[in-house]
Amino acid sequence: MKRILILFLLVFSIGAFSQGDGKIIVLKDAETNLPIEDATVFVAKTKQTLLSNADGVVSFVLNGVSNIQITHSSYVTMKIRSTTLKEKTNTIYLKSSITGLEEIIVTKQHPQKILKSVVENSMNKLSVPACLKVYSREFFKMNGTTSYYNDGLMNFQLLGNNKNFKTDILIEQNRSYGLIDEDFSPDVLGYNLNDIMENYYNFKYLDPILDSGAKKKYDFVIKANSKNDDYYTMSITPLENNKDLLDEFTIVYDRKKKLIVEVSSFVSPATVANVKDKTSVGSKNIYKSLFKTIYRLDNSNYYLVGSKEEIGFEKIGKKNIKTDIEVKNYFVITGFSNHNFIYDDSEVFKDKTLYNKKNSILTNYWDVSGLTATEEEQAIISSIEFRP
Repeated sequence: MKRILILFLLVFSIGAFSQGDGKIIVLKDAETNLPIEDATVFVAKTKQTLLSNADGVVSFVLNGVSNIQITHSSYVTMKIRSTTLKEKTNTIYLKSSITGLEEIIVTKQHPQKILKSVVENSMNKLSVPACLKVYSREFFKMNGTTSYYNDGLMNFQLLGNNKNFKTDILIEQNRSYGLIDEDFSPDVLGYNLNDIMENYYNFKYLDPILDSGAKKKYDFVIKANSKNDDYYTMSITPLENNKDLLDEFTIVYDRKKKLIVEVSSFVSPATVANVKDKTSVGSKNIYKSLFKTIYRLDNSNYYLVGSKEEIGFEKIGKKNIKTDIEVKNYFVITGFSNHNFIYDDSEVFKDKTLYNKKNSILTNYWDVSGLTATEEEQAIISSIEFRP
């Protein structure tokens, strides 16, 4: 059965791209006219999931007619028929669902205990075993200049369960451009693909606020909005007297199903300003850290649909030479299946990242990737791709 999976997906991708009708949707806020980022666009016919970029843009190829669902935790869900997309580029306006009166929910239990219950329930409900079709994109910037880029189309086979989790990765296509200074270890660059799904499916990024001592470091608040009755939002912020580099967390969850819809965190400039810089050789002084994951409940299936991570830090070298490093990662699950594929162990990708993997470009897979590059990102990609 060797390479059957890869060949099947390749033929499917080429067929869809060549025979379908390409469409672009631009999502905007109905009141502010600003672009909406991280909206989930689900195409029912192809069961493809797309995420809007920073410009509010999604692009896809569709052969025939389909229902399309547009969701965002801060906006009213919209369903449309593809036949309403008359132009090549179509602008759709979404109504905010968080403009109503906001209230703080007072509970008998401490919000952290509620969060632990929601996390445990979400872990148990996430669909495993499963196969996820994934598109990843990474930018690496050094001393203010984007010097490296890679993206790839992969298939993650999730096996076992959340308590005994295993991932097999098959690389369908990938490309890398640019050069990285040999002084930097691959460990600080990009995703560690071998454990990323375990981190997302076990919500390991929430460990700092699930720890028993977190109540002494963070303030936990649950909020509800009169126009968005389905969801509660939990805000977890570091206490003012804290001197550690702690993130601020926002967790959106379905209050009835007790399932996490979205997790985001960032380190505020005020927090960074209060942290004393490290000076030892090899240490890193973080000045920017962003993280976001989005999950989808589709009938009985509950799974990750996307993540975004961004980090910026100064690395201290010998003679106190400082190197500024920024890494930005996107991870989009464009397809979900409960069916296991058959493949040989020799086909499983076992390295940590795609950085050192030889380019394998069979189609313009990035054009139907589920995450359209912004104009700024595309300019960066093109400049690196053709750099002599």
